[in-house]
Amino acid sequence: MNAEHARFTGARHLPVFLLILMITLFLSPTVNASVNPTKSPNDNNDYRFLELDNGLRVMLVSDPQAEKAAASLNVAVGSGDDPDDRAGLAHFLEHMLFLGTEKYPDAGEYQQFIRSHGGSHNAFTAFQDTNYFFDVEAEFLEPALDRFAQQFSAPLFTPELVDRERNAVHSEFTAKLKDDARRLLSVRKAGGNPDHAFSRFAVGNLTTLENTDDNPLRPDLIEFWQQHYSANIMTLAVYGPQSLDDLEQMVRPRFSAIENRNLSPKTHPQPVLDVDRLPEKITAESLKDSRHMTLAFPIPSQKANYKTKPVSYLANLIGHEGEGSLFDVLKKAGLAESLSAGLGMDTGEHATLEISLSLTREGLKRQDEIIALTFDYLDKIRENGIEESRFREMQQLATIDFRYREKGKPTSEAMRLSRLLRDYPAEDVLSAPWLMERYAPEQYREVLAQLTPDNLLVRVSEPTPELDNPQITQWYQTPWQRVPLDITSTASARLANKLTLPEVNPFVPEDLELVPGQTMEQPKRLAQLSGLDVWYARDTRFETPKANVLVSLRTPAARGSAREKVLTQLLLDAVNHGLNAQTYPARLAGLDYRVYGHLRGITVRVGGYNDKLHTLLSRVLAELASPELTEQRFNLAQQRLIDSLENKAKNRPVQQTSEFVQTALIEGTFPTDAKLAAARDVSLKDLQVFAQKLLAQTDPVMLAHGNLTEASALNLAKRVEAQVLAVGGRTDVARAGIRQLPEGQTDAGLEIDHPDTGYTLYLQGDNTGYEERARYHLLAQIIGSPFYEEIRTNRQLGYIVYATNFEILETPAVALVVQSPEARSQTIDQAVSEFATNFTDELAKLDDNRLDREKQAVISRLLENERQLGEISSRYWQEIDRENHDFDSRERLADAIRKVSLEELQNTFEKALLERKNALLVSTSEQLPDAGQVLEQLRRQPTVN
Repeated sequence: MNAEHARFTGARHLPVFLLILMITLFLSPTVNASVNPTKSPNDNNDYRFLELDNGLRVMLVSDPQAEKAAASLNVAVGSGDDPDDRAGLAHFLEHMLFLGTEKYPDAGEYQQFIRSHGGSHNAFTAFQDTNYFFDVEAEFLEPALDRFAQQFSAPLFTPELVDRERNAVHSEFTAKLKDDARRLLSVRKAGGNPDHAFSRFAVGNLTTLENTDDNPLRPDLIEFWQQHYSANIMTLAVYGPQSLDDLEQMVRPRFSAIENRNLSPKTHPQPVLDVDRLPEKITAESLKDSRHMTLAFPIPSQKANYKTKPVSYLANLIGHEGEGSLFDVLKKAGLAESLSAGLGMDTGEHATLEISLSLTREGLKRQDEIIALTFDYLDKIRENGIEESRFREMQQLATIDFRYREKGKPTSEAMRLSRLLRDYPAEDVLSAPWLMERYAPEQYREVLAQLTPDNLLVRVSEPTPELDNPQITQWYQTPWQRVPLDITSTASARLANKLTLPEVNPFVPEDLELVPGQTMEQPKRLAQLSGLDVWYARDTRFETPKANVLVSLRTPAARGSAREKVLTQLLLDAVNHGLNAQTYPARLAGLDYRVYGHLRGITVRVGGYNDKLHTLLSRVLAELASPELTEQRFNLAQQRLIDSLENKAKNRPVQQTSEFVQTALIEGTFPTDAKLAAARDVSLKDLQVFAQKLLAQTDPVMLAHGNLTEASALNLAKRVEAQVLAVGGRTDVARAGIRQLPEGQTDAGLEIDHPDTGYTLYLQGDNTGYEERARYHLLAQIIGSPFYEEIRTNRQLGYIVYATNFEILETPAVALVVQSPEARSQTIDQAVSEFATNFTDELAKLDDNRLDREKQAVISRLLENERQLGEISSRYWQEIDRENHDFDSRERLADAIRKVSLEELQNTFEKALLERKNALLVSTSEQLPDAGQVLEQLRRQPTVN
């Protein structure tokens, strides 16, 4: 996987404490000689830093509660190290390391081992790093590490696989030829400093990875590995429930075998931007109907300033969304829909500070005024923004967030640590993202001094730019042009006068005590208030003073037609628009909310530190009860909705085939064409009428979960009752179902504008019982790796290849998905059929041990303990939606999986893959029946029982 942009971070809706990280309160006064990393008081893991004899640096993490183990190895080598004549070689090497080693020569062995033991694996190549990672059932960590370490000490680079895998890289390249992110990145490269390695093509394709007698690829690959991969520029994190001593015994002998070639990471002394051209403006054509503008300022590298974070301090002010902020003024003027600010690329020598905006059509016309207004706001920061009180508030929020940090999944934690260990000393590796040790006004002003009109690159993308004599990027064929930037416009006084810097944040939590009492095993029903079904669960298992409150307002008014779906979406746009400025400080203070539509109506979800949760909930409910519906906002929301619906036709082929399956089969969904017609037809008056009737009849339910007393949960319920349920009656709104496919295979062909073929074969089960669901879960598990190896590795039909459990609303199914740059639908389908036929014998050979292992792999994923409060809230909420008041769906499904016999599995395989008893094949093929007619036929089908 190529992730060249992986280091870019923004500030859109990210609490500042996630951008800044830990604080002096929790810093140890001295660094222990054994290098004990500073950890959160809420972190009960044990850590050990090692440096192996070969120079490889390692962080071991012992988490006794972990059911999964994980590892991540980061190499300080990336696409920036590619030879001039071998673009994409670092990325290609990333692919090749998975495909066989001296000890484990079978190309599919690593993947099969990981998947068969409940895990997953992947890797990505960025500009200066390549990161490899996996997770696995904890008891199989040691053999997984044995396979993982071999990839870096003794890879085979098997000749036939070298030639084969370059096709996979080429497929990855072609799959994103019409992806705007990749296309616009190509413009960013072309418009940057041509002397900087970032300007080069990084993915690779059949041309750059040529493999001929005159130009063989394998010798170049081996040479690149030998000259760039070295233990001393690698960092490893291993996470598991084992003791630190046991983890060390697993790691030392295996990873010490990696050769230390005493290399240094490549440096990039040139600036990323072509600074001699500044100020400059680059305009590029997007395929999707969207408009974006980025203001990029070259600044010195900030890596040495990780303990003070001057860019984070400034980004918090520039990217603020509260009343009077730059974004608030632009949004209320109808010029912008989003704004983020933060550190762009930082190579260790040079960096950029970037302000990115999503523009409306009017904003695109007035982009010069937006730039001028941005500099007006920067001037305000220069005049009054550098204040110690602001720093103290940011520091306090970061302190609280670090104090109550919740654990992530083992894979995420391992990846995070391996990458942080590359840049930070071991003692700071846990706290570095939160560190903000002191007020540093001199550093803030040094960065501010670079944010000037003559030190600016503006990048604009839009679907129909007026380009005189455009250049075309080499690989992605994207039209663009560059012109000198003339910043002579001024912002209107009306807008400039509305700009203000943030006030003191009223949502900073003060009461952080945990409520008394044991964590409840499952929610209990408290009461019905005006028909509101109230569920409650006290939960302090993570020792964090946080809670989540979810309210579902199920209503027949939101689900009857495409028109009602569109009106619901437009109404929620108005609600969120009205809430954004007034609730943004709550987001910074560790609170969050969402108001979103679903199959039965709308849901309000608020969460975070419970101290001021009631205040946030009241504000959200008040806006929902009486949203401000203006002509300006309606027009903007309507156009944005139309754009998003039209843009669906430009998604990747497999996205479109998979979406067709869901639209055809899920009750309460409507085709894009129907929603597009409705979006174009509705008026502000229609929306105003709809807003009055949306909550006239509701079937409401609420969950209060976390650091809350029963009394406080009831008080929150009373707020819901008073603010949105006082007027209106109650009704029953049935749960949606999945339509039953007709007997046999149904084919549908989509006509799309993309060179690749998209193929989705959806194979539906007979019923929603636990036994049938168990068989399909297990079937997806068992065919996953062999399908990938046969279709992608052996046949090289595409980069995007997978077999997956496709269960929706408890209706079991398996989906086989392929996106191919060369093969047409018929060729793919023939390969899938041959795979199924050939796998019949393999399935018959499955012994009890292997079957039990595959069952346990599924069960381990299913029953893995949640590690954050929000994950548990989501599971409880899903059970309430299912009306399973025993809250034991996972356990019942796991029990059914244990009982599946090989004969039952074989029967399911035969029914699904060989007979295609209830199958839907959707492909981007003109040879298949028209998708529109098929869609109408399927939407008349009854639902699965």
